Amino acid sequence: MKQQTIVFKVSDNLKDEMIEFYQDRFLDKKPPYSVFQVKDYDCVITLYESGKVMFQGLGADIEASYWTEQERIKNSRDVVSEIDKDKKKKEEKAEELKDDRFRGVSTIGSDEVGTGDYFGPIVVTASYVSREKASLLYELGVRDSKKLNDEKIRNIAPTLIREYPHVTYILNNSLFNKWGITNMNQVKAILHNRVLTELLKKDKFDYKYVVVDQFCYPTNYFKHISAAKEITKNITFTTHAEDKCLSVAVSSIISRYIFLTEMDKLSKSIGTNIPLGAGSGVDKVGADIVKQYGKDKLYELAKLNFKNTDKIKELL
Repeated sequence: MKQQTIVFKVSDNLKDEMIEFYQDRFLDKKPPYSVFQVKDYDCVITLYESGKVMFQGLGADIEASYWTEQERIKNSRDVVSEIDKDKKKKEEKAEELKDDRFRGVSTIGSDEVGTGDYFGPIVVTASYVSREKASLLYELGVRDSKKLNDEKIRNIAPTLIREYPHVTYILNNSLFNKWGITNMNQVKAILHNRVLTELLKKDKFDYKYVVVDQFCYPTNYFKHISAAKEITKNITFTTHAEDKCLSVAVSSIISRYIFLTEMDKLSKSIGTNIPLGAGSGVDKVGADIVKQYGKDKLYELAKLNFKNTDKIKELL
């Protein structure tokens, strides 16, 4: 038999049952962000605060099978199929990341931040990374900004801004709401085209690829920007571009840094820490903003086409 690792998210109605089932065997020390950890002779069971449970060891499949069966009986969940699908996705991503076209060559790449946040602007950046200046990025530990915490981004972004040619566009929410475009992919396409076109006009860069993370089909991308006066056409679209292409990773980090800076400014302007994302905490802050400053302030700070706007109205 070989060591196995099985991970899945436990339904809320089974969490307490799982805790009670194992409580007599809890270890005194547990991993960070975990509820408990139990070690049997052939399996280690760890329940995390996120609701994910991990079974590791020779007997992982036997131990996990009891809980997958409980999920089937009590929640009509086919957890085994969910695990298989998740495994397949990971294998497909690993295969996708073998794409090494962009390694060892000079590239231009763009990436955006803020499209999933109710508050704050949409920030898009296009950057140029020459083959000769790639080594600095490895020294700085540059990867996709989503895998770096905000402290790391704040530390390394100023160096990237100084060392690598780039163009950034900040779309504030007053203008976003004025545009009235409900298709976020269209907004992203317009902004990516804008920063790529402006960067290419800055200098005669020696590059092999212009890379954009594929957020829609290429045909749709060019339909979205068909009305633009200038269009950058020779684009290589690829999924997980920030993991494969250094210029996209640089753009991702610069965009995130500028987004965080803009959010700091907005929070300071109203004396309230404005949350990221679009969760329930956002709704409460939005309602407080309307009560204190009026609806016009929300127009200035938020993307009104998000469902959060209706939830805020319910709280008023």
